[in-house]
Amino acid sequence: MPSSTAVWQGGLEFSISQDNHTFTIDGSAEHGGQNRGPRPKNLILAALIGCTGMDAVSILEKMKVRDYELTVKASAETTEKHPKIFKHIKVEFVFTGEDLPRKKIERAVSLSQEKYCGVSEMLRGKAELSYDIIIRKS
Repeated sequence: MPSSTAVWQGGLEFSISQDNHTFTIDGSAEHGGQNRGPRPKNLILAALIGCTGMDAVSILEKMKVRDYELTVKASAETTEKHPKIFKHIKVEFVFTGEDLPRKKIERAVSLSQEKYCGVSEMLRGKAELSYDIIIRKS
């Protein structure tokens, strides 16, 4: 069963323990923090791109697609009123390599976003999710 522990360090800073890893989250200086770590809400974007990226490379490995680089980026728009939540999240998959099979890449990303990525599914219904695929030659 997944679990996390947050221990308050003062101000807005918390030390987070999760999966035998420890990291810091904090608020920005303008909101009373010391900027010693990422903001909690923004970690949702990191979770999303990590999840969908892992899915995509796993699916592509099964499709025998290899020898590429992948960068996954996410940006979000938030609502104006509190609680300020993400209303639109755009994910960008940038694949770099030689003669990469566009159809297989599109299929892998689609399967991740629409079937396998649990973070995408948790966000669906709260935020509009969209994605772009960019394929570049090395």
